[in-house]
Amino acid sequence: MRAPASTYFFYSALALILAVLGLLLYWVIQADAIHWLAQANRWLANNFIERLGYFGVFALMFIESSFVPFPSEIIMPPAGDLARRLPSWSLGWVIAMGVLGSLGGALFNYALARYLGRPALVGLIRRYGRYFHFSLKGYDSAEAYFARHGEFSTFTGRLLPGIRQIISLPAGLARMNLASFCLFTSLGAGIWVVVLALLGYWFGSQPEQLAAAMKQNTLWLIGATLLLVGGYVLLRRFRNTRKGEG
Repeated sequence: MRAPASTYFFYSALALILAVLGLLLYWVIQADAIHWLAQANRWLANNFIERLGYFGVFALMFIESSFVPFPSEIIMPPAGDLARRLPSWSLGWVIAMGVLGSLGGALFNYALARYLGRPALVGLIRRYGRYFHFSLKGYDSAEAYFARHGEFSTFTGRLLPGIRQIISLPAGLARMNLASFCLFTSLGAGIWVVVLALLGYWFGSQPEQLAAAMKQNTLWLIGATLLLVGGYVLLRRFRNTRKGEG
């Protein structure tokens, strides 16, 4: 049985819009367009997220967590808004699908890097990375971050813009323990997912307040992450010094 023409039109339009939104990610960050995302929150919720359902939240967060440039700010706040307004939507399920999708995308990156190895991975980034706004310089930064902070970086890296999507690649190359990778990734991604879902749940119908809250919480998360990383580095140095003295 063939699907109605309207269904094909909907998914074609969705694919086009997702592609455009992905290309606009750089502009969104540089032009301080969080306000624009907040204004579009209700429209995205009613026209796309609701029709895609929980699986759509999972699939879109899977994409966001891979190397494809796609902002989670257009997924989780609208889904949180739906959880507040519609009895068929649950905030718990929205958060669960968001975390699982993030973990799935991270595992995809992990497996890709582990299978390809560094020379092939770097070659792909150099050749095709520009199509995804994914530079070799950005990857080198994520690799250096992982080298400095070890497995712990898969937790803190999920909270830092620019590193969030690609921190799984050096983890895969290093063949990080899979259970630890899943745990740290889920914890880091879970914090961001919960924050965005709750902001959509609380302020989904108030674009101005949603935009302000998204900006404020992003800054708080970055600041807290930097403090956490700094404390971790100091603790490691203290332990290494104690071992050296012993």
